Amino acid sequence: MYCGQMNQGTIFPAADFNPGQDAEILASALQEMECNKDDLIEILTQRCNAQRLIIAQIYTAAYGQDLVSDLKEKLSGHFKEVMVGLMYPPAFFDAHELRHAMKGAGTDENCLIEILTSRTNSEIYAINDVYMMQFGVPLQEDIDSETSGHFRDALMILAQGAREEGYGYEDQGMAAQDATILWEACQGKTGEHKNILQDILCKKSYQQLWLAFQQFQLVSGQDIVQAITDCYDGHFQELLIAVILCVRDKASYFAYKLYSAIYDFGFHNRTVIRIMISRSELDLMNIKRNYKERYGNSLHHNIKEYASGHYEAALLAICTGDAEDY
Repeated sequence: MYCGQMNQGTIFPAADFNPGQDAEILASALQEMECNKDDLIEILTQRCNAQRLIIAQIYTAAYGQDLVSDLKEKLSGHFKEVMVGLMYPPAFFDAHELRHAMKGAGTDENCLIEILTSRTNSEIYAINDVYMMQFGVPLQEDIDSETSGHFRDALMILAQGAREEGYGYEDQGMAAQDATILWEACQGKTGEHKNILQDILCKKSYQQLWLAFQQFQLVSGQDIVQAITDCYDGHFQELLIAVILCVRDKASYFAYKLYSAIYDFGFHNRTVIRIMISRSELDLMNIKRNYKERYGNSLHHNIKEYASGHYEAALLAICTGDAEDY
């Protein structure tokens, strides 16, 4: 029976939190000629997001400046992206990543897949609200205009936040029926079969899909990931597989995404930054554990191998949960 997994992040609320003192340290660091980046890392990677937002409010009240704007003005490169990203609430951060994925230089389908397949309904609702508020158009409108085909249709379903949720309603008979339907859809490969696949994988609860995947193995003699890989291709295939991997173990999915970003894409900085920030208070510790078990090297080791300077130090501080341990 699917039972989920306890989340474990690397960043927690700081004990003895003193936002006034933190704001003062940040102001001093940003006013220095060379900018004291070590102080920025020490404060911003060792406070949870809610605490950072309080610091930003006090910073504005005390100095008449916007902290995010000052960070953007004083910093540069990937280090700036990390420091600024840490200042955004989760839904705000995700909404901006999605917008950049669709309105940047070309469409970043991997970003769309990663965010929309892994967020809960409540997280999707919050993203939709922020997206509309920030950009003046519904998220689904941009998805509709920037993607196409069944890939677009599946993204549109996910962006509705329509997945069944809740425990205690698993139906073995329905799982067996879904498994048979999924197997037939894998063999069929028509537009109608794609509709069936996306409806089941994008709407059924994680618990129900967990049971269906077990039944699929019995019905087909094949793992469902392999079956979909054999029958479909492109971004539609990648999206369906992402859903399956998230159902099985989100931490393992993000470990795979980080490894791919580091090695398959030559250290794709935006993906690495996005995953580490967005999972830092949820399950980054579990992701690190999965990464080490699956790929041999630690995430910490591979960041040191490819990043450098204060950018490396900031990523490692998020990764370890300790700004002194880099």
